[in-house]
Amino acid sequence: MPADRLLLRGWAAVTALVAAASLLLQYLLLVNGPGGSAGIAAATLRFFGYFTILSNLAVSLGCLWLMSGRPMRATPAAVLALCIGVTGLVYAVALQGLWRPTGLQWWVDMGLHYAVPLLYLGGWLLLLPHGGLRWRALGRVLLVPVAYLGWAMLVAALIGQAPYPFLEWQRIGAMAFALNVLRVAGVFVLGWTLLWALDRWRRR
Repeated sequence: MPADRLLLRGWAAVTALVAAASLLLQYLLLVNGPGGSAGIAAATLRFFGYFTILSNLAVSLGCLWLMSGRPMRATPAAVLALCIGVTGLVYAVALQGLWRPTGLQWWVDMGLHYAVPLLYLGGWLLLLPHGGLRWRALGRVLLVPVAYLGWAMLVAALIGQAPYPFLEWQRIGAMAFALNVLRVAGVFVLGWTLLWALDRWRRR
């Protein structure tokens, strides 16, 4: 096996392992902690209501795909980079200061919000092929946050709590909610533009 393919598979394996382990531990901590007091069904729904969980799960599955030796098209690979990058950025800027995890939860938190984003973004930039990304795919890419917003609102209606404080429209008001949605959409647009520029740069 060529060294570059071996390196690619090794990176994909490590990234998938870190993501999967962090996801499993986070689920166990949630179900067995205060969040599980409403029952396993509600805790599971709450678990899958977090964009952090969904983006890490997507990265884990994407890396398993790469481990199999099958290529991944430019747009899906970049969408994974965008989603996991937004996960890390939004957490670091808006959410990290809202709590202070300790013990095992701290390690899980580092895995989901820092280790996996850095691992995947680094591998995407340095190991995956470049030159095929199109900025005009942004319209389709934005369907991801739109779909998540709908899912998050459904979860909030079912369990009585939005996944994130900035989505609690009944508490913060419709105007603040709309502004928060626009801010996150702006992050996706800027993030996609940055990835597109990096893709063009790495093509050379």
